[in-house]
Amino acid sequence: MYTTLFDFGRLSSRIFGGLAVTAGIQSSIMSSSDKAKVNLLDFDRASMAAWFEARGEKPFRAQQVLKWIHQQGVDEFTAMTNLGKALRAELESVAEIRALAVAADRKSTDGSRKWLFELADGNRIESVYIPEEGRATLCISSQVGCALNCSFCSTARQGYNRNLSTAEIIGQLWMASRLLRADGSAPVSNVVFMGMGEPLLNFDNVIRATRLMQDDFAYALSKRRVTLSTAGVVPGLRQLADASDISLALSLHAPDDALRSELVPLNRKYALREVLQACRDYVGEGRRRVTMEYVMLKDVNDSDAQARALARLLRHVPAKINLIPFNPFPETRYRRSSAERINRFRDILHNAGIVTITRRTRGDDIDAACGQLAGDFRDRTRRRERLGVATTES
Repeated sequence: MYTTLFDFGRLSSRIFGGLAVTAGIQSSIMSSSDKAKVNLLDFDRASMAAWFEARGEKPFRAQQVLKWIHQQGVDEFTAMTNLGKALRAELESVAEIRALAVAADRKSTDGSRKWLFELADGNRIESVYIPEEGRATLCISSQVGCALNCSFCSTARQGYNRNLSTAEIIGQLWMASRLLRADGSAPVSNVVFMGMGEPLLNFDNVIRATRLMQDDFAYALSKRRVTLSTAGVVPGLRQLADASDISLALSLHAPDDALRSELVPLNRKYALREVLQACRDYVGEGRRRVTMEYVMLKDVNDSDAQARALARLLRHVPAKINLIPFNPFPETRYRRSSAERINRFRDILHNAGIVTITRRTRGDDIDAACGQLAGDFRDRTRRRERLGVATTES
């Protein structure tokens, strides 16, 4: 009934080749005489130190430059006053700090804020800032569109173009931090990879960006304040366990394989048993838990029987459940479960001993709520054309 994945075999084989450093970063390090300027937003500390060392500089220069870029929001080398004049001049000639362009900036009545960022190739992606008491979360994108095709998600209906670079991922946080600082808003305290795209299908660039988020010389966010949400790309989950310790969320949405394969077609490749085992392996035997995201769809996955089945499914999984009221978008066949039905579903899970909360809907008046991000880009999959979806205007 639904298209499953866009060329998933080619994507996964390219992404899980075991390369610790992408070709783009390698070429930047090795080709110091290249005329094209290197965007320093593409570097985490290790790759930036290697780049400086290849140019005959001390590796500690990476720490100095990272602090200027990510903590001070500086994008001009002349402002980096603890660097010598000669080094600043050299950096000016070979490197740049190229940020994303803001194509639109919309504010919700509830305080949320959505940015439409334009990339160098003309594609556009979206990020959402969600302030709350004691915290401020930035929801960021990892792909232009999404390579998956979850049937209840507006992003999926728009199709897919490409992976974002590290600079385009961390650039969302860099630009948001700068804009929030300018108008006195609360700084970002949490980052969630819950925007456009499947993060584990852009593994290397996402991991490099998370390292910057956690780096004491950049954003210094703890592992509990950076969350990666995945539909269940099992090879990526296995690789993530070796590369990172950030928090994990799973887009679950169904208590059985039959329904989940309809809602999340990736389930046809990686079934629930395999996905949940990978989640268990990731969090280990400690006190950490996986957040299970469950969108509440009227008469689809919200019955009492399905709540009990979900409790049984997660009986041996260290998990907490986040119930998400469905956020509608044009031409969707789904409807949101009633508040009474969501509460009943939550109570059954609570009574089964599973911590369950209902996510408060934020930013729906500016199409910034969960599942509503769409961006504006060329769809390489032609999925949008097949579904008859109009180009999104943000």
